[in-house]
Order: sequence, then structure tokens, then C-alpha cells
Amino acid sequence: MITQGQVLDIARDAIYNIIIVAAPLLLISLIVGLIISIFQTVTSIQEQTLTFVPKILAIFVGLMIFGAWMLDTLTSYMTNLWSSFSLYVS
Repeated sequence: MITQGQVLDIARDAIYNIIIVAAPLLLISLIVGLIISIFQTVTSIQEQTLTFVPKILAIFVGLMIFGAWMLDTLTSYMTNLWSSFSLYVS
């Protein structure tokens, strides 16, 4: 029988992995948005859609760079979760 503590451990590990996997792409988006915002402030360009395309391109580049690591991290978490599945079902 699965206990409340085991459920909380699984949920904590899942949230931790989500944060770790999402962090590089979020940081890339944050840095690109900040650079574009500074550029808009300096040049007095007030176009709202100017940040969209550079952010999307930066995210795609980030996915190409970090994609294998992200997939490996999530795969190892799911492998560990499913390998201990018999402990939770009884």
C-alpha cells in the first residue's frame, strides 16, 4: 500500500525535475527578452511584437543545445519511477 509520504516524495521529485528541465529555456527567454527590452528602450522603439521572434528563435536554439539533456533527465526520472512501480502497487 502506498503511503502519503511516498506520494509526496513522488510529487516533490516530479516538480523538482520539471523545474530543472524548464530552467535553461526559461533563462534563455528571460535573457533574450531583457536584451530586446534594453534595445527598445535605447532606440525608443515601442513595438510590442519585436520580442516574439528573437525569443522563439532563441528557444529553438536552446532546445537544440539542451534537448538531449532534457530528454535524458526526464527519461531517467520516468525509468526510476516505473522501475519502483511494484513498490507502490500491492
